[in-house]
Amino acid sequence: QVQLVESGGGLVQAGGSLRLSCAASGRTFSTYVMAFTMAWFRPAPGKEREFVAGVSCSTLRTCYGKHTDSVKGRFTISRDNAKNTVTLQMDSLKLEDTATYYCAARRAAVTENVDEYEYWGQGTQVTVSS
Repeated sequence: QVQLVESGGGLVQAGGSLRLSCAASGRTFSTYVMAFTMAWFRPAPGKEREFVAGVSCSTLRTCYGKHTDSVKGRFTISRDNAKNTVTLQMDSLKLEDTATYYCAARRAAVTENVDEYEYWGQGTQVTVSS
């Protein structure tokens, strides 16, 4: 199976930065690591969770990241396939970025559809203060 554990959340002032990490483990993930997309979601008005960013890789060093419009230019998703981790670097944080951020994984290409992700972490809280 696949286990996802997030870390790095916390309290930060608006305009500041935080770095979230998600460590993946499990036999299924280790066996098919290159086939997995890893992504970050957060709750949003009218939605259970909205897509924030996702990353998939065609080789160990060639990865493709996708970011939702509201975070483009501020958040950057990256992946370390040697360590089975995905990182979300969050800069220029805004009050509206306050949320619990969830790491997710699926054994297919990146999609923004929350229902298509099979594996989820427990979430890490990000609070942006004024």
